[in-house]
Amino acid sequence: MEVTVKTAEELRLTAEEFELIKQKLGRTPNFTELCTFSAMWSEHCSYKNSIKWLKTLPRDGGRMLVAAGEENAGLMDMGGGWGVVFKIESHNHPSAIEPFQGAATGVGGIQRDIFTMGARPIASLNSLRFGNIKDKKTQRLLSGVVKGIGHYGNCFGVPTVGGEIYFEECYHTNPLVNAMSVGIVKVGKTISATAEGIGNPVFFVGSATGKDGIGGASFASANITEESTEELPAVQVGDPFQEKKLLEACLEVIDTGAVVGMQDMGAAGIICSTAEMSAKGKVGMRIDLDKVPTRQKNMKAWELLLSESQERMLIVVEKGKEEAVLKVFDKWDLPCSEIGEVTGDGILNFYMHGELEASVPAYELVLGGGAPQYIREYTEPKYFAAIKAFDQNSIEDITDIKAVAEQIIQIPNIANKRWVTVQYDSTVGAANTSTNAPSDAAIVLAKGTGKALAVTTDCNSKYVFADPYKGGMIAVAEAARNIVCSGGEPIGVTNCLNFGNPYNPEVYYQFVKAVTGMGDASRKFNTPVTGGNVSFYNQHPEGAVYPTPTIGMVGVLDDFYNRMTLDYKTTGDVIILIGEQQNDIASSEYLHKLKGVEYSPAPHFELDEEFAVQKFVASIIHEKLINSAHDISEGGLAVTLLEKGFNRNLGFDVHADFDIRKDAFWFGEAQSRVVITCSKQNAENIKHKAAANNIPVTILGTVTNGEIKVNGESWGNIAAWKEKYDTAIEKILNA
Repeated sequence: MEVTVKTAEELRLTAEEFELIKQKLGRTPNFTELCTFSAMWSEHCSYKNSIKWLKTLPRDGGRMLVAAGEENAGLMDMGGGWGVVFKIESHNHPSAIEPFQGAATGVGGIQRDIFTMGARPIASLNSLRFGNIKDKKTQRLLSGVVKGIGHYGNCFGVPTVGGEIYFEECYHTNPLVNAMSVGIVKVGKTISATAEGIGNPVFFVGSATGKDGIGGASFASANITEESTEELPAVQVGDPFQEKKLLEACLEVIDTGAVVGMQDMGAAGIICSTAEMSAKGKVGMRIDLDKVPTRQKNMKAWELLLSESQERMLIVVEKGKEEAVLKVFDKWDLPCSEIGEVTGDGILNFYMHGELEASVPAYELVLGGGAPQYIREYTEPKYFAAIKAFDQNSIEDITDIKAVAEQIIQIPNIANKRWVTVQYDSTVGAANTSTNAPSDAAIVLAKGTGKALAVTTDCNSKYVFADPYKGGMIAVAEAARNIVCSGGEPIGVTNCLNFGNPYNPEVYYQFVKAVTGMGDASRKFNTPVTGGNVSFYNQHPEGAVYPTPTIGMVGVLDDFYNRMTLDYKTTGDVIILIGEQQNDIASSEYLHKLKGVEYSPAPHFELDEEFAVQKFVASIIHEKLINSAHDISEGGLAVTLLEKGFNRNLGFDVHADFDIRKDAFWFGEAQSRVVITCSKQNAENIKHKAAANNIPVTILGTVTNGEIKVNGESWGNIAAWKEKYDTAIEKILNA
């Protein structure tokens, strides 16, 4: 067939990009070659609209062992000769079309990024966004996504230990499904995604290739519409039991010493893995596509190259050691086929039954190579005018604190997510044990290392919508605060940047400012960015979703027994607020959901103030002065006090004298605040330490055996509040 600019545009390439391809090849590409550029130059693979800003993030320093972008996932030093490997990625568009498989294969894909480096996955997390929970479409998407995550994770044998879920109208058409995986590996035992050694054989291992997922990379770089269900071939199908075998086989084959390089076949399938491994090693490959195992007959060359069938890897093997590799994969009953060899010319030559189907330079296809890089224009969003015009004095203050608190704890963004979490196995896997004790970050024992990890995913996208720069900083700060409150030392960040159409200058403004804020906060906390994922084109009929730069963060606990939980422990303990109450209701759940205010500024946040509070909290945990710590986030102080009581059915008796608005005091979401409890003996010590460090502290009251009193008014027993909190989401879904 004749290849023209129209062909390129149908493959989601621009006319300018088509001309660039012709220049690089010195000729017009054939259809198969054009398909390879379409996949590799898609936003999903090339980061063409984001890479220049991503390079402004702190990408080395701290405990980094591998700089961002060098491998499939980030690698940081845990100490004691061990490294932690972690990454977060999106599977938004597939999940919008086919929620079960979209979410399941998102989990499978991120696990492969971990074990392809030689690490064993020990924990999974996720970050999810849906539309109005009362909407039947939202309920269908929620059910499918949660079942997909639970099915794949539970069967694969890696516990799902943490995550977050929000419900906002803007995610109605385009939900966000971000999956994170964390693994451990001995330092020096990792495998690189690199092809080296002219003449070394190239092996395809894992599941046979089908037509599922063809065009998935470019599909992920397009707007989702109600008609997108016609693009079902772009959604992959996963098999967690096959991936479990692939995991064990890959870790075992590394020990043979025969493996030169290894990469999973994720987005863009064979073309991506061959191109990236070759470009990194400055080599080429000759690949015989007819040797690729298939499960469908008569697949064309371009279909084989672009298929995103799951549970597949590309391995470069040292020549002469093929038998050792074949023996391992035969033991695990997995297909293992030699499909080509490494060449020295930098060209990817793909053959089918001896006929050359495509010949493209590997370097010209990849990120950092020949793929185009753009900086789009950006302008301040027009809706900022409404945000700047907000005056909280126009909102009447509350008189009945208890009545508002009862409403707040039943808002889906705040209420117990147990309907979701009971579908995840949080303790599966002999190599890992999650404590399952309530803490701001999940604490995972890294067996064999003598250490534990604190892991979390965080982003309040409403804050980012209100102020992208400040909201980006808050996302990093809250993740670090959750790890600190759990007894860990934050060490590194992975991110999943979910935004709308980058060609919209207002959306690109959100992206640029959020990335800048994330970078500034990451530098402050010495948590370099190890890598991640950009997902653009997350739209709904009225425009873009809230800008959602999800932060995945990992921290280390050198002593597992120095972990900190969030719940009250003992009747009579003193309840202390660390940090300063602010006269601020901006962007709170109270203001947004109960007062119906869409546009207000981001809540109070100062980076230096946040850093000082976290440093202080870390010190009093290390000195074993406190019994619990829980940061103040959605819902404000009232929700924090209640959540601390739910685990052990303990209540609180607090008195608050204040000269600010009642709604701001109890339900405002100003940052940099933590509620701790300690013995009466330690309370004075903590006050003196705080004064010496210029940290504001307030004695709020004491822990009770279940009764709740606020300024002398009885709020009943904690059990009744727990019932409302626990059942709110289930009541909506069962209505």
